[in-house]
Amino acid sequence: MTRALPAEHVAQGSFTVHTRGRGFSEITTEVGDAVAASHVQTGIAHVFTAHTSCSLLISENADPTVRDDLERWFARAVPDGDAIFRHDAEGPDDMPAHVRSILTGVSLSVPVHGGKPMLGAWQGIYLWEHRLDPHQRKVVVTVLGN
Repeated sequence: MTRALPAEHVAQGSFTVHTRGRGFSEITTEVGDAVAASHVQTGIAHVFTAHTSCSLLISENADPTVRDDLERWFARAVPDGDAIFRHDAEGPDDMPAHVRSILTGVSLSVPVHGGKPMLGAWQGIYLWEHRLDPHQRKVVVTVLGN
């Protein structure tokens, strides 16, 4: 005997993040709004940015020094203007921004429960701009579930 599964629902929306240059922009509220608009109660939210010099991450949202420490660590690990890089068409932060993006990733999956992203008490969703200049970054949220 086969049991019928509930019908799946898929919704997709997007929003733009106007960055101020290198640093973090919290997007937890925007992702939560996209999940709420989907009317999915239980499922998964896939968050994606189609850019190669910024990334998405879940990080501590209570103490900003956590993000400051991440920025300092990456400045040491992947410094701007490092002579190892040949790709510098858009300046000394060009290739380091690509490396940072590859290391941290451009997509996240977040469980949805009760019509909301299921995050821990101290977790927030962030877009991390790796370029020094301000940019407009598009974020797409696809929500699957029922």
